[in-house]
Amino acid sequence: KESEQLIQTVLTLNQELADKQRELVRANRAQDSLLKKLQETQSQLLHSEKMASVGQLAAGVAHEINNPIAFVSANLGIMGEYINDLLSVLDAYTAAESLLPAGTLSTIRQLYQKKDISYLREDSQQLLNESRDGLRRVRDIVQNLKEFSQIEQTSWRMADLHKGLESTVQMIQSKLRPDTIIRREYGNIPLLQCHLAEINQVFLNLLTNASQAVGEEGLINLRTGCNQDWVWIEIEDNGCGIAPEQQSRVFEPFFTTRPVGSGTGLGLSQAWKIITDHGGHIDLNSTPGQGSLFRIRLPLAGPQNRTKQ
Repeated sequence: KESEQLIQTVLTLNQELADKQRELVRANRAQDSLLKKLQETQSQLLHSEKMASVGQLAAGVAHEINNPIAFVSANLGIMGEYINDLLSVLDAYTAAESLLPAGTLSTIRQLYQKKDISYLREDSQQLLNESRDGLRRVRDIVQNLKEFSQIEQTSWRMADLHKGLESTVQMIQSKLRPDTIIRREYGNIPLLQCHLAEINQVFLNLLTNASQAVGEEGLINLRTGCNQDWVWIEIEDNGCGIAPEQQSRVFEPFFTTRPVGSGTGLGLSQAWKIITDHGGHIDLNSTPGQGSLFRIRLPLAGPQNRTKQ
């Protein structure tokens, strides 16, 4: 009888030990999940701080660049007038050549040919036009930077998604291969209530991925449209595509298909969070070797019960 009691006691202890082990496993899993969430939150906070710093930097850079642009543009205008005045005086002297003594006229013509006045007349205007075109490009870059970062935007507002998409395309232009084509198939979409700086960040993440995925003769298609309930945006590339077993994980934090050290794995998870915070959806359709298509849907009615202001 004592042996039976001993066996029963051992069985009870084993059961209690097994229960404790299961509780410990559950606690460890919960702790791992919590640590993962803390890492994700920390990364998102760091990114938010980084983007805020970038926005402040962009504001300062835009202001500092606009000042020299203004006086250089004014100086070019005045220089153009000066050159035209000098050329008109030169034309007056040329018209009076017949009144000059032969020796003086010969000296002037030699100097005229030596300095290649005909070339200077033509090239001076071309240089002015190229300089003005360069200034326009700088203005466009500054404007795109301001629109992308939405420096003045601190809250949700009605925004033009096409304008945001175009400013983002300009931001990644330097990252594209020279032979990459961006094809636009824009539909008629209304202004949408959103935080455009965040939506631009989604565009940037997706366009950056597309630019890295395509090879020679790369093609990136941008499509937009809407129905009664949703505005949709598609970003499609003809790149390497994503393996089927990886597609279900692409929106997970820290998951990346790129080599170790080449990416943080936060771009798509951040995009997913931003779109869901806006009450929308983001989906992937990809075929290895043929390319990937990301489709964003945002509600026309705007996000419900949002917490961001």
